[in-house]
Amino acid sequence: MNALQIGTLLIVFAGAFGAINHIVFRLPPAIGILIVAFVASLCVLGLDAFRPDLGVAEEMRRFVADAEFSRTLLEGMLGLLLFAGALHVRVEDLREQAWTIAAMATLGVALSVTIVGLGFHWVTGIPLLVALVFGALISPTDPVAVLGVMSQAKLPKSLEAKIIGESLFNDGVGYVVFLVLVGLAFQPVGGHSTADPIGIILFFMKEVGGGALLGGVLGFLVYRVMRRIDDYPLEILLSLGLALGGYQLAVALDVSGPIMAVVAGLFIGDIGIKHGMSDQTQTYLNGFWTVIDEILNAVLFLLIGVEVFVVTLNVDTITAGVAAIGLSLIGRLVAVGLPVTLINPFREYSRGVVPIMTWGGLKGGISVALALSLPDYEWKPLILTATFIVVVFSIIVQGLTIAPLARRLQREADPH
Repeated sequence: MNALQIGTLLIVFAGAFGAINHIVFRLPPAIGILIVAFVASLCVLGLDAFRPDLGVAEEMRRFVADAEFSRTLLEGMLGLLLFAGALHVRVEDLREQAWTIAAMATLGVALSVTIVGLGFHWVTGIPLLVALVFGALISPTDPVAVLGVMSQAKLPKSLEAKIIGESLFNDGVGYVVFLVLVGLAFQPVGGHSTADPIGIILFFMKEVGGGALLGGVLGFLVYRVMRRIDDYPLEILLSLGLALGGYQLAVALDVSGPIMAVVAGLFIGDIGIKHGMSDQTQTYLNGFWTVIDEILNAVLFLLIGVEVFVVTLNVDTITAGVAAIGLSLIGRLVAVGLPVTLINPFREYSRGVVPIMTWGGLKGGISVALALSLPDYEWKPLILTATFIVVVFSIIVQGLTIAPLARRLQREADPH
């Protein structure tokens, strides 16, 4: 199938599954689409077990392979999703939580990668560096999943800012850590020797700092253009060009595309909206990006649900996946708890912040895409299946229970 046919089928399936969820289950849209897609996929696999001559499962595997989940997300959808998410986040809210967000996006990611990697190495026996690669792809919270769920959770503003802000930045940092560890395990990083720590540090600084600088510069330039015009279709087009073109430019310059998209989105969503747009433009631009966000989220969660066709399900991989769920939660608990403990003497946190942020650290499609992007080798099926199991558990179980957990902890903290 060509790209147009694949895109058409994805839109049709996402719309159909979204309608089934809205009419029958009434779950949050993204989670509902994932569940319907996952159940439908399992039904197809069950049918194939009884009637393999029909070849339905094989056709679905071919469709999923043609959709190229990793490339579609990392090179196509991710820039738009992160830009759309950052566009609706207020910089002032992030500034108030800056120390918490910075600590969790750096120290927290490092702690989680180490804990999950060491644990996965111990549980499965795979080489330590390869296990750390798994830790790097599963540790960062997924901003797309977090933003999709938090909009329905109705958490307190300060807590929501911590979770969303951290997910926007630790995703970019985690992606760079993943690239570094993949380089150490399989190939040279950024053209430097894998044994060259200076090269690795420079690579890290170039990716993160370069992505942030590029996002800021491009965001400022587009903002200056928007100030000179008052034409909402053109300004929407400029924002779309910034998200798509900026991400591709970041890839071409070998800097972090995710961080570029986040910084550019924050710039336009805060300074651009305050000082560079009319009220009419603000209304149309926010509406446009809300629709883009909802559509791409629907397609993304559909793709996650049908990825079951390309994972290897057996006793060993399922056992590893269940163990990985526990390891990722332990890693997340330490990644949240230690920074909060270190910062707590300087600022007060509301009760329940650690359990809510631990349980609200959702994993999502980015982890699956990174697992699919790994080189083909003997441990890839195990890592891909474990990643898929963790992501499905995180989105369905954690995503559906984070709001009730937050409400319960808030009632206990303030019984009146």
